[in-house]
Amino acid sequence: MTNLSYVHETNFKAEVLNNTLPVLVDFTAAWCSPCKMIEPVVSQIAQTWAEKVKVVKLDIDENAGLTSQYQVMGVPTLMLFVKGKPVERVTGYQPLDRIEEKLKKHVE
Repeated sequence: MTNLSYVHETNFKAEVLNNTLPVLVDFTAAWCSPCKMIEPVVSQIAQTWAEKVKVVKLDIDENAGLTSQYQVMGVPTLMLFVKGKPVERVTGYQPLDRIEEKLKKHVE
């Protein structure tokens, strides 16, 4: 299982918006049960797509500004950023194949 790094309001621009790779941001919270359920799926994506997509986590409780800026109303929310723009959003637990289907539209 891949140990994913967390991004914060201080490094979000450098790590996500200015990244040359597409970046999948997992908006999560420590108290969220579905977030724990989706963790192995997100880790699998990080391993399988390692060359094509950077995967990071963002704690919504520690980053209220980004959470409201991207209108994240529920967690988990996975958001794919391409060239600094959010292009795809998945809210709630989703199986791996459904998430990969959305990624494939923007990555290859």
